[in-house]
Amino acid sequence: MLTVSTPPMPIPGHVDPVPVPRGLAPRPDGRTDLVGLSKAEIRAALEAAGFDARQAKLRAKQLWHWIYNRGATEFAAMTDIAKAQHPVLDKHFVIGRPDVKEAHVSTDGTRKWLLTSPDGQDYEMVFIPDADRGTLCVSSQVGCTLNCTFCHTGTMRLVRNLTAGEIVGQVMLARDSLGEWPSQPEGRMLTNIVMMGMGEPLYNFDSVRDALGVVMDGDGLALSKRRITLSTSGVVPMMARAGEEIGVNLAVSLHAVTKEVRDEIVPLNRKYGIDELLQACADYPGANNARRITFEYVMLKDKNDSDDDARELVRLLRKYQLPAKVNLIPFNPWPGAPYECSTPDRIRAFSDIVFEGGISAPVRRTRGQDIGAACGQLKTAAEKKSRAERDREAAEAA
Repeated sequence: MLTVSTPPMPIPGHVDPVPVPRGLAPRPDGRTDLVGLSKAEIRAALEAAGFDARQAKLRAKQLWHWIYNRGATEFAAMTDIAKAQHPVLDKHFVIGRPDVKEAHVSTDGTRKWLLTSPDGQDYEMVFIPDADRGTLCVSSQVGCTLNCTFCHTGTMRLVRNLTAGEIVGQVMLARDSLGEWPSQPEGRMLTNIVMMGMGEPLYNFDSVRDALGVVMDGDGLALSKRRITLSTSGVVPMMARAGEEIGVNLAVSLHAVTKEVRDEIVPLNRKYGIDELLQACADYPGANNARRITFEYVMLKDKNDSDDDARELVRLLRKYQLPAKVNLIPFNPWPGAPYECSTPDRIRAFSDIVFEGGISAPVRRTRGQDIGAACGQLKTAAEKKSRAERDREAAEAA
């Protein structure tokens, strides 16, 4: 039997919010969003809502299954929870999804969403389908603080970190859109996750760790850590901790092989230089030949794409005896971008030199150009549209 405590002097029409774990801002209606909470946190939230310890333990397990295995968004769908308990759950909790501000599908099948949070902040996620996999690119922050000059998100100020729930919510929304409930390993379209969207994941470490813990849980979404990649621009002090506490694949936004050039295009290099970064890669827990570190290298015309750059890249990776592969990324320009993409011939020549050095260096196929799939482009377009709409409304009112 459910035991629910009755608060003294209830205020008509008001719901006292259940304490929200990890300092998350409560929803305007006072309810707690269960998406992104750990099993222990769901159980604690249930106890705070008045469930006794035994009931909280059982209901937490049931809720976890319905949320992450069945994709339920309403308590009324949970058939193994007594109907009499549904109103209690509805009173205190919600199973949320990010609000979709815009959604686009490219001619090549790439999907991109512009999402907005309850406090009005916009962020993006992208799904990239391939013949043998489907990869969801997930954001960890609204904006970014690193100011990488080739990255469109780097032109935006950092507004705030995303919560664990907002990170997990991106995966849930993608699964909704792809029709992938109930959750099962076979026949999935969404097979891989990359933390390569807006923001630097290691500057939002706790939320990223907690979110990926939910995603990897075997009783729910059950994505293997070998199918998840975390990308960093080189936050050296956090890299070992990421390997130990999260344990997913590591990708490093290298993009240059000299201090002068990397200082320009990845300003974080001024704090953590190339050699310090590569040593941290060599020390990354779990890195081996079967689980190589990926080095991302955006191809910028006459900036980092010479034969000498390619040979220096090989030398550096050999120096640190890194189990590595290099992803060569044709630059996806945006209006006003300070760089041009290297020519196809130059990219092929660069790739050939790295391959000849014994390191895999495939060229990433550009996807979703017709929908602004490069990080931050959709957000900027929406902001420009909003400004234009405000200007038009002001002119009409004058």
